[in-house]
This record gives sequence, C-alpha cells and structure tokens, in this order.
Amino acid sequence: MEKTLNTLMARLRLKQLQLLIALDDHKSLHKAAGVMAMTQSAASKVLHELEDMVGVALFERSKTGMIPNQYGHSLIRHARLMVTGVGALCQDIADIRSGKGGRLAIGSIMGAVPDVIAPILNWLHSRQPALTIEVVEDTSKRLLALLEDGKIDLMIGRIAGMDDQGKFRYQPLCDEPVSVVVGHGHPPLRKKELTLRDLKDHRWVVYPSRMPLHTLLEREFDRAGLSMPANHIATASSLVTITLLERSMDAAALLPTEVATFFEKHRIVRILPIQLHSKQQTFGIVTRSGGTLSPPAEQFIQLLRDRNMVH
Repeated sequence: MEKTLNTLMARLRLKQLQLLIALDDHKSLHKAAGVMAMTQSAASKVLHELEDMVGVALFERSKTGMIPNQYGHSLIRHARLMVTGVGALCQDIADIRSGKGGRLAIGSIMGAVPDVIAPILNWLHSRQPALTIEVVEDTSKRLLALLEDGKIDLMIGRIAGMDDQGKFRYQPLCDEPVSVVVGHGHPPLRKKELTLRDLKDHRWVVYPSRMPLHTLLEREFDRAGLSMPANHIATASSLVTITLLERSMDAAALLPTEVATFFEKHRIVRILPIQLHSKQQTFGIVTRSGGTLSPPAEQFIQLLRDRNMVH
C-alpha cells in the first residue's frame, strides 16, 4: 500500500485526473480528447499510463460508450475532489493577491480585543465577506509560539521579558490601563476611598506567575505592605476569570480597563475606585522578523495606522 501511494504521489498528474473527469462526462475517448485539446492517441496513452499506475482497468466499453467500473468510479470521485481543490487553491491565490479574499489569523491579548481588534475586523468583514478571519485570544507567551510556528499571521500583545525577541518585529500601539474589579453582585464597599488593603481578605483571581499582570499585582501588594493572597486562583483564561467574579461575592481581580468597562456595561463586574501606582503595560503589533505578510495582514496593520494607533 505504501509503495502504491508513493508511486501515485510521484507520477500522478493533473492532466490525468482531468481526462478521467472528461471521460466520465462524455463517455467517449474521442470527445474527451477534444475537450482536453489532445489527440485521441495521446488521450489513450494518458489513460493507459494511469491504469498501469493503479494496476487495474478503469473503464469498460459498451454500446453507450466508455463506462467506468467500480475502480473507475472511485478514482473519478477522488479526481473531482482533487481538481476542485486545486481550482479553489488557484482562486484563493488570486483573491489574496487582489485583497478580496484569503485567510487572516490574528492573535490577541484580552485587553486589545474590545477597542483594537473588534472594530477593525468588523470593518474588514463588511467590505471583504470572502475573507476568512480567525482570532485567537491568549497570553502573549502562547501567542508568540503560535506566531513563530506560522499558525497566526500577526499578534497584538507584548514581547517584553520574552525569550528570543530577535525573532519578532514589534510596533508599539498603546498603553493598557488596568482596573481592580469584583463581580456585579459583590456587596457594596461603602468607603469613599478604597485601597488594596480593603481587599486583602478577598479571594483573588490572578494570572499565572511571571505574567505581566501577575507581576503588576505583586508590586501593588508589596507597595501596600501586603503579601500576595495565599488562597488565590491562577488562570490565564479571561472566561474563567469573568465567570469566577460573576459567581462569587468575595472574589477580586485585575482586568484591562477596556475589558472591565465592557463587562461592567453588561452588569457582570464592577470597577472599584482603587488607584494603581505601577506603570501601565504597553502592547503592540508583533510579526515575524523577515517574514512576508499576506495582503490581509498588511491591510489590517494599515488600518491600525489609519486610526493613528501605531507609533
């Protein structure tokens, strides 16, 4: 079986598949050759080469013409799929070159989704409905691995503190303000001025260690003369964080302010008036160094420039 597969992969040609389809459509070698712009003898030779490759006859001659046998039916079915796939590939390439189609895969940290990613993707999709768009929301570390492997075209995130920064090109976008939040059902905190000390007994939902927001929270607790809560829950998932806040009466977390504002509008969290002193995090566009961007990826970055977001 492996030898047959290797032989087919090495010798199979698109012209042979097209001839099979023409024979199935017209039931005549003469007519199929005409459709293929070949002589009948040349078409006969191509058919015999294909039958030699698979080791069986593919057609039977009858009064109504050349009729595929069970082997022929199977091969014709797959030939149609392969020819259709090649045609779709050619169309995709043409669409990508013209900027009308193709695929755009973007990675993004949570804080960039509401005001950076969503508006531009909505604009792109409304004007290029044939463009397939994929958005992966994750931590910068995980997104960088996807970017390096070519699984995403670009990412909106950070490279500060990451290994192998030379593999990537970074264009800063903007700072990421951070807010302290609790669930919307959290009992009201009556004090006019709140500090982290007022939340020292809360159950904190934090990012895993060594991640920027985890480090920021450690600095804020240290500045307030507090130790990090021993009973915290660590997760990099925004869904887990939001769900735990929404379902708890004593949980707190740091969230990017844009994300926190979005969920506050939907009455899922409440932003607390706690002033953070640590420097705001900056994020930007990250692409592979020396890599060639697809037209959709270039257009996405240009739209960011048009919105005066790229420094």
